[in-house]
Amino acid sequence: MKPRNKLIVLCLVLVVTFSYTCKKLLVHILVQETQVQSDIIVGQKIVSAFDEQGFLLQLDTRLPPEFESKYRNLSDGACRPEYAAAKMATIYPKFRKLMPMFLDTDFRRLAKVNNWLPPFGFRTQERVIEKILSATRFYGLHKDLDNLSCKRCIIVGNGGILSKKSLGSRIDQYDVVVRLNQAPVSGYSKDVGTKTTMRITYPEGAIQKTEDYEKDSLFVFSAFKPLDFKWLKHMVFKDGRVTEGFWKSVADKVPRKPSEIRILNPYFIQEAAFQFIGLPFNNGLMGKGNIPTLGTVAITMALHNCDEVAVAGFGYDMNAPNAPLHYYEDVKMSAIKESWTHNVHKEKEFLRKLVKAKVITDLTNGI
Repeated sequence: MKPRNKLIVLCLVLVVTFSYTCKKLLVHILVQETQVQSDIIVGQKIVSAFDEQGFLLQLDTRLPPEFESKYRNLSDGACRPEYAAAKMATIYPKFRKLMPMFLDTDFRRLAKVNNWLPPFGFRTQERVIEKILSATRFYGLHKDLDNLSCKRCIIVGNGGILSKKSLGSRIDQYDVVVRLNQAPVSGYSKDVGTKTTMRITYPEGAIQKTEDYEKDSLFVFSAFKPLDFKWLKHMVFKDGRVTEGFWKSVADKVPRKPSEIRILNPYFIQEAAFQFIGLPFNNGLMGKGNIPTLGTVAITMALHNCDEVAVAGFGYDMNAPNAPLHYYEDVKMSAIKESWTHNVHKEKEFLRKLVKAKVITDLTNGI
């Protein structure tokens, strides 16, 4: 090969090598830049800017610029579309909004839960769920609420902190009012309101007296074990009783038409437990201290499906042993014992992050 041709080949090789090296360097820089955004350099140490769950250690109350400008044009007090999700993503970058509230006939497509056993998924219960859904036929809230361009939701907890706050009229102003288990409305409306869009519960938590159910509210079922689905099937088809195998007595009738019954997406239990709170994984099975309370599950659901989220009646003050535990009974705070299933302290840490970063609004200031 002539010297001139050798020189040309050598130049080409150098150009290709240089281009390849530059490309690798650029990729490396981009990766490093992404990582550095999550880290803080302290002396010679690199300290993560995030906690173990992936939340910012320095919680930012600011919104992304695109949302700031979007909301600037809204009138005072107007509902802010996607506000809760935008705030959540600011302090928890892994957050993704789209996750359906209830199971529908395409529930098998939900890859994040279809390989998990209850309560974190629905594996082994697919046929029972299909039968239930074939009878309920509706899988959203209701038409008017589903069509709202901006939804304000409030989760009403059962805490004694609700007593004598006179928040009832304010609670009733929300588009979606979520209540939990057996917490009554009648007789307490001045403090807790009269409106109930949905009541989330499980067999042991369900109202047992049919006359205590509110009219026009959805019965939203949250399963914690396989037997719970069997119980729901009997409630829907009214084909007998399932009372054995529960840790306390359960309702033998739910005065709701099938069209008023929904199955809560178990993803919210899974996400609240393992991503948000950091409870023990236990191979994906229910175990000691790895089940979130239903209130936190409901808040998780609202973050995915509501534009603005508020809570009331949350928070246990362990420094006030004589304070009422619930707003509707005389049991005192001192009655709380260490829970086998819940970790109230870790859960409160998570909820405090949401309040501090203004992801949610706490009307009773208990969190």
